[in-house]
Amino acid sequence: MSEQQQDKAPKGRLYGVGLGPGDPSLMTVRAVEVIAEADVVAYHSARHGRSIARSIAERHLRPDHIEERLIYPVTTETTDHPGGYRGAMEEFYADAAARLAAHLDAGRTVAVLAEGDPLFYGSYMHMHKRLADRYPTEVIPGVTSVSAAAARLGTPLVEGEEVLTVLPGTLPEDELTARLATTDAAAVMKLGRTFPAVRRALERSGRLAEARYVERATMSAERDAPLAEVDPASVPYFSVAVLPSRIGAKAPAHRGEVVVVGLGPAGPMWLTPEARGELAAAEDLVGYTTYLDRVPARPGQRRHASDNKVEAERAEFALDLARRGRRVAVVSSGDPGVFAMATAVLEAAAEDPYREVPVRVVPGMTAAHAAAARAGAPLGHDYAVISLSDRLKPWEVIAERVRAAAAADLVLALYNPGSRSRIWQVGKARELLLEHRAPDTPVVLGRDVGGPEERIRVVRLADLDPSQVDMRTILLIGSSQTRTTRRADGTEVVWTPRRYPER
Repeated sequence: MSEQQQDKAPKGRLYGVGLGPGDPSLMTVRAVEVIAEADVVAYHSARHGRSIARSIAERHLRPDHIEERLIYPVTTETTDHPGGYRGAMEEFYADAAARLAAHLDAGRTVAVLAEGDPLFYGSYMHMHKRLADRYPTEVIPGVTSVSAAAARLGTPLVEGEEVLTVLPGTLPEDELTARLATTDAAAVMKLGRTFPAVRRALERSGRLAEARYVERATMSAERDAPLAEVDPASVPYFSVAVLPSRIGAKAPAHRGEVVVVGLGPAGPMWLTPEARGELAAAEDLVGYTTYLDRVPARPGQRRHASDNKVEAERAEFALDLARRGRRVAVVSSGDPGVFAMATAVLEAAAEDPYREVPVRVVPGMTAAHAAAARAGAPLGHDYAVISLSDRLKPWEVIAERVRAAAAADLVLALYNPGSRSRIWQVGKARELLLEHRAPDTPVVLGRDVGGPEERIRVVRLADLDPSQVDMRTILLIGSSQTRTTRRADGTEVVWTPRRYPER
């Protein structure tokens, strides 16, 4: 047959058939129909030749089915292939796809069997990517092992607005820890030899007490247990670690504590994974109303909002909750240790009756760093951070510090520059700075950085207008070395060189 005749010949149809988690009775009607109609049934197996996929579908195989065993060359990353593990697998997938293509070119219907769902961490996807653009293809979805595990545990997996994260256990341990700390519910696949690292990640993220273990869900050797009680040596590849829904779940026993959490300067994009995890784990949230509003509401959490000027009372309230065994998160904008709530909580915790209450501080992105990143790199060399608020310290102290930093030629980040009742400090600070800085020194005004009203402006120090500054603005005052550059796209970038000239 010529190539032209081959192109006109009818091609077979490719099916990716999801078989479900193991119990043959959980196969879909469509999966059974496709297997019954197929000319060729293909399935993956290890070198021993046994295939879990084939065993699930066995009752539906016919004697006249052509069976294609796709035998993995390796099952671990140990191989003498010149291309390493990836090279060996790429060669295997290319060869397997060529074998299936030969049947499809001959007009045969090919059903590739896949445990669970074909496109959910399944081997079928490697055939799909190589063949689906060349042949008519249909994918038959199947019940995943995650769904099967949740069903066997008999507990909701996710509810309401909770987020489910599905993770491969092969991720680096630190990455697993961060993702487990931030999510509401999770399923960790591909355990086996990865189980010790997964267990450590669950423990480091504070989620081990919640974690459940399900092995061979719906199969004859099925097992489930609290994950903390499982012997690592007994864990097969076909097992799942599950963090079920937190809604309505019995909280694990714990000692009361206060965690002071930095929210960053704006919304969720600025929140660290650690901070997100602590907010999710808290039973009580305490903070200034505006900052609490930035934290999504969670069923079962109590929220205690208060005014911005009662930091000491707020700190004692949080510590009192913790003394009663509550897990409390005190929220703070930016970084809690920079002109924020960490000091207020630690001051109170240093006195009776709060000395025994555990207190932790979780950092956040500062307003100064956020504004600097938007403007370029004005903090690229030594810099000082000063609050212009005279509510907790005399103006004379502030003025002395501004003069000293200016005389030392430090870049300055000025917090709390003004409010409705305090408008003169910016003008006075400008006068002090002009005693040591040139009039054309760049000044970055960052307002509502990361928020819906964000605005970044760069002005000369001599042109700094106090009326354009409020409490939502941070000022970055350049040093004698700070430069501005106009980029090709028209944007103005502010930066301070890393190298300081010798005197």
